[in-house]
Amino acid sequence: MLRHRRFAATATALTLGAVAAAVFGFVNPASAHVTVNPSEARQGDYGRFAFRAPNESDTASTTKLEIFLPENAPVGSVLTMPVPGWTVAVEKRQVDPPVLVHGAEMTEVVAKITWTADAGAAIAPGTFQEFPVTMGPLPEVDQVVFKALQTYSDGVVVRWIDEPQAGGEEMAAPAPVLTLTAAGGDAPTAPADPPASAPADETDDEDGDATAVGLGVAGMVTGLGGLVLGGLAFARTRRSGGGEPGDKAATETS
Repeated sequence: MLRHRRFAATATALTLGAVAAAVFGFVNPASAHVTVNPSEARQGDYGRFAFRAPNESDTASTTKLEIFLPENAPVGSVLTMPVPGWTVAVEKRQVDPPVLVHGAEMTEVVAKITWTADAGAAIAPGTFQEFPVTMGPLPEVDQVVFKALQTYSDGVVVRWIDEPQAGGEEMAAPAPVLTLTAAGGDAPTAPADPPASAPADETDDEDGDATAVGLGVAGMVTGLGGLVLGGLAFARTRRSGGGEPGDKAATETS
């Protein structure tokens, strides 16, 4: 009986351990991949974006990040923002047909951006770094895929280059993706005009104030009327009694 109980307890512990490992132990390696933020924008717009690189290694630091802009969706204007402790290098390529930027034709666009860490500025384990850029006008496509290479201090290079699949299948090393909506598709709408009944609310307030004043005046009139009636009753009492109450008492005593 004792051996049976020990076996049952051991089996239960192994089952719970397997469940815990399945829930907490197996972390999808793609859960902390390089991303672009925000991940949605509108075609034709200009915007500020940041490539976010988390460090997935327990022992090495990220020393370099390379972002490749897609050849099938060129962006006319790409500007980088200085990141303290990092050096940035921009590579360009020729495009035909040209890309319009503020009415001017651009025959050269950015093809690749490389950020390299200076001494002591690498992305340490358990941390992340953002690399801001401004881009525009955004191309007229449904999405822009930015393939990325992340280099670690131990020489390991992680290639975030897997493109989204039609069936929504999960990828081992997904590339950063910027989803684009049609121009004007989600433009903010102007606030609606106030309803026609809005002025009536003000009128109701004014009517309420007037009613309150009227009730106050009516109360004052009623109070004055009560005083007048009280005075008449008092005078009538004096006439029927033949004088002041004190005089009547003195007469009775005498």
